Amino acid sequence: MPVARNPYAKQMNQYQNTKIQMAKPEELTLMLYDGAIKFCNIAIMALENKDESKFLTYLLKVENIVDYLNNTLNMNYPVAKDFENVYNYLMKRLVEADLHREDSLEIMNEVNKHLHTMRDTWVDAMKIAKGQMPAPSAQGAPA
Repeated sequence: MPVARNPYAKQMNQYQNTKIQMAKPEELTLMLYDGAIKFCNIAIMALENKDESKFLTYLLKVENIVDYLNNTLNMNYPVAKDFENVYNYLMKRLVEADLHREDSLEIMNEVNKHLHTMRDTWVDAMKIAKGQMPAPSAQGAPA
C-alpha cells in the first residue's frame, strides 16, 4: 500500500528553504540551536523507547550541528574561544553517549541542558545587539 503523502509538504519545504535563505547570520545560528535541541529531544525519546537506530540517527544530527557551529566560529572575537570550549565539551559528551549506552540518557539530558542555555544566551545577545535589552553591566561584577 502506498504511503499517504502530505499535500502541503512541497510548499512547506519551499517555505523552509526561503526562510533559511532570507535569514540573517544571527538568525541562522538560532535556527541551528533550535535544530540541535529538537534533534537532542528526539534522541532522548528514542533512548527512552529503546529505539537504537533512531537514537543513532538523531545523535549524529546533533553532532553535525555542534561541529558546524564550532567550525564556523569567528575567532576574531574573544568570546569565540569560550564557545569553542563548550562545543568541544559537547562533542566529547556526545561521543561518550554513543560509546557508553548505559549512561546515554543522562549524557543526552546534560547536552540538552547546555544547548538550551547556549540558545537562551544567544537570544539575549541578539536582543542586546538590536537594542531591545540593555547590555549586562560590568559594575558590581567580580574582578
